[in-house]
Formats: sequence, structure tokens, C-alpha cells
Amino acid sequence: MHGKRETMNLNSFLYPVIHDLLADRHGAVTFRCFGIWHLGYIAAVLAVIAAVCLKIHGKDPESKRKAALTFIHIAFGLYIADFFLMPFAYEQIDMEKLPFHICTAMCVMCFLSRHVRFLSGYRMHFALLGFLSNLVYLIYPAGVMWYGVHPLCYRVVQTLLFHGMMTAYGFLTILYDEPELQFRTCRRDLAVIAGMNVWAVIGNLLYTGTAGSYSHRFNWFFVLADPFGILNPEIAPFLMPVINIVIFFAADLLIIALIRLLRAGKGQRRTDLEKSARNEG
Repeated sequence: MHGKRETMNLNSFLYPVIHDLLADRHGAVTFRCFGIWHLGYIAAVLAVIAAVCLKIHGKDPESKRKAALTFIHIAFGLYIADFFLMPFAYEQIDMEKLPFHICTAMCVMCFLSRHVRFLSGYRMHFALLGFLSNLVYLIYPAGVMWYGVHPLCYRVVQTLLFHGMMTAYGFLTILYDEPELQFRTCRRDLAVIAGMNVWAVIGNLLYTGTAGSYSHRFNWFFVLADPFGILNPEIAPFLMPVINIVIFFAADLLIIALIRLLRAGKGQRRTDLEKSARNEG
């Protein structure tokens, strides 16, 4: 009986302590878009990416592969750990964080594409979409701003750290797996984006509804309504999937074009140097 009482006291002690540590905090300092704290988070992510690029520059492909793996493993670990920490931070598990939004879904798919053989052919395409979506969120973290919380509370740190790691992973994969970026394989990018829309629609259909104490209406990947409320609610579900595909596929093509131009410029400089060396010889 005495041991049972000690266990109950320990449990009663642990939850409040962890909750106080992770719960949202409000006060004079609030996280704001493009405020000093937001810019600081972005600068920290850029600094980490630059430091890693400098460290692995000129190294063998295996070292570059391991660097990218490190980032996706951290991002995936943060995503899974968040489900165990949310009850402490928010007193419940936030169902919005199920992998039906593009950022979280691409985290799962990027991780799996590194470890499941039949998905490896889509590794670059998942990474490209993951890079774009997480970079957009890192620049405009609406989901964090809504709460008006302190810049160093768990919600802000976890969310921006996760999106920062995903952005870094995507950037390194694009930078060092660039031979995989080809216009002739862009149909796979289109397939991934279309598949993401279908997956989000399935999630919204499954989890939106009311029954008993359960009542939720989700808008994962904004397939039911645009994030700014501009479109008519009656036509938005028909237009938003198409808009998602057009915007993200156009962005994918733009990145592929930029990488191809950079590669062509790099090849031209190498040719010029070789010609110069032969002439001097």
C-alpha cells in the first residue's frame, strides 16, 4: 500500500513538472512573423546549412549522403517524439499534426525513401517537395503565430526546429544528388504532388466529423479551403487541389531549371580552365 502511494505521488509530481516546462507561455515577448526571434531562427538554420556544406565540401559522396541522412533522422525523430510530448505541452495530442499536411507527410516519405528500397527511386522527388513546403513554412510560420506565445516555448522551438531540419535535408539532397534532378523525370514530381493531394483528401474525409465528444474539421494541405479565405467555400474544394498541383509543380520545375543552369555554368568554367591550361602548356 505504501509503495502504491509513492508511485501515485511520483506520477502526480512528474506530469505537472514536465507540463510547466513545455506548456505555452504568454507574456511581453511574443513570437511574430519576421520579428527578431523569427529572423534569428531562420539565421540559425541557414548557419547550420552553411557550416555543414563547408564541412563536407569536396568530400566523397558517402560523406554527403550521411550528412543528409543525419538531418532526416533528426527531423523524423522530432516528429515522432512530438506525439509523446504533446500531452505535456498541450494537455492533448494535436490531431492537426497527423501526417496529412505536406510538411509532415514529406518527412515520413523522405525518411522511408532512405530506408525502403522500392521508394528509393522517389527519394529526390520527396526531398524536393519537402524542401519547398518546409521552406515556405519556415518563412511564414502561421501555425505558430496564431498562438501568440513566447519565442522560446516548446511549441515554437519544436515547430521551427522540425521545419528547419527538413529544409536542410531537402537542400543537401538537391545540392549533392543533383544528377537525379532531370526534366525527363519530372513526371515523378507531378505524381508525388498529385498523390499528396489525394492523401490529404483521404485524411480530411476520414477525420472530419462529429460523433459524441469528437468534433473536428480539418483542412490538411488546404484541399478544402484556401489558407487566406479568398475562394468561395463551395468551389474551393474543387479548385484547391488543382492550385496545389500547379503551384508546387511550377516551383519544382523552377528549381530543376536553376540547378541545370548552375551545372551548365560549372561545366563551362571547367572547360575554360582546361583550355587555358592547354594553351599555357
